[in-house]
Amino acid sequence: MSSDQRFFDFLKERIGLDVTSVGPAIIERAVRQRSAALAAQTADEYWRTLQGSSDEQQALIESVIVPETWFFRYPESFATLAKLASKRLAELNNMRALRILSLPCSTGEEPYSIAMALLDAGFKPHQFKVEGMDVSPLSVEKARRALYGKNSFRGEDIAFRDRHFTADSDGYRLSPRVLDQVRLQVGNLLDPALLAHESPYDFVFCRNLLIYFDLATQKQVFEVLKRLTHVDGVLFIGPAEGSLLGRQGMRSIGIPQSFAFSRQPSGEPEPLPVFLPTPLPIPAPVRKVVPPPVSRRPFASATPTALAPRPGTADAATLLANIAALANEGKSAEARAACERYLRSHEPVAQVFYWLGLLSDVAGSVLEAQGYYRKALYLEPQHPDALMHLAALLQSQGDTAGARRLQERAARSERAADSERKR
Repeated sequence: MSSDQRFFDFLKERIGLDVTSVGPAIIERAVRQRSAALAAQTADEYWRTLQGSSDEQQALIESVIVPETWFFRYPESFATLAKLASKRLAELNNMRALRILSLPCSTGEEPYSIAMALLDAGFKPHQFKVEGMDVSPLSVEKARRALYGKNSFRGEDIAFRDRHFTADSDGYRLSPRVLDQVRLQVGNLLDPALLAHESPYDFVFCRNLLIYFDLATQKQVFEVLKRLTHVDGVLFIGPAEGSLLGRQGMRSIGIPQSFAFSRQPSGEPEPLPVFLPTPLPIPAPVRKVVPPPVSRRPFASATPTALAPRPGTADAATLLANIAALANEGKSAEARAACERYLRSHEPVAQVFYWLGLLSDVAGSVLEAQGYYRKALYLEPQHPDALMHLAALLQSQGDTAGARRLQERAARSERAADSERKR
């Protein structure tokens, strides 16, 4: 069941997924799994079933969208939210509650983190309300259950778990005090009438979604986000998406690692990109290629196949080293094929998407390269090579501000790595 444009087009139409942002292998794997689950013998047989069943359509979408999230991901965003929320309430003279939106909300970790952050900052329940929305009914249902395993609690500071959760035999159950602050519903950001009758929100979280869309869909989604965000509001995005907003009239509020943007005053537009393909040479490897620790990611297979060893095994390391060797020998086609083989049998890692970006870069496919670099930065936000190569592309397109932001992040990453090496 090899590449079949029908399935790519279906996912593009339903959820806006651009196949080049994740690579066809991941979608093909989801199609194979759903075909096997229905005992479909051919792609045509499964396609006919898909067309006639709304349940199967949703099942395919669910098998492609596997949420990868945890509580207080990007902690500085939540610290920034608490500061901005205090200022916003003062501007409103406490005349109404703050309105906050999280979409896609996935399995609930983000909207509940928002509520916990504000409660911990001293906000009263009547001073804010949080709404969460996701295209996946299964994710929304899990969010409503509010029962979480250890994978949802990461990082060194998980003291919030003792404050807001109760341990039970199946995991950790969220307290009613937090649950009462959050309303969850199913919705699709591609719907131009989404929440059309709602007042705009003071704060909108929409993180790590735009990188999966093509340029036209990004613009469509941004128009919806702009309508949903109050003119004086703040939009929180993912670490790889800043340059996208900079070209749409938004600017960073200037707090490092917050990934927070506000509307840009009229008369101060960011420079529009001029797409000039400027292939970059493939550099020699500067460090040993070792796959980083990886857990399940969005658009990865929900259930790895029996033949798929987990990244971190000798097989995965060998494949990554082979990709690097082929790329550095100038064997672009072979290197790209090796990347696709990796994605068919392993869960995605940043280094594979970095190489795909670099190979596209060399071929002069600028938009495709940007998509791959952003995917690498989603998986590993401080990946230094992806940061620098994406910065170079943005600079060549005239997006000086976006390039500078990425260069500053790369410099911080290198300083942190130097500090770690000196220990």
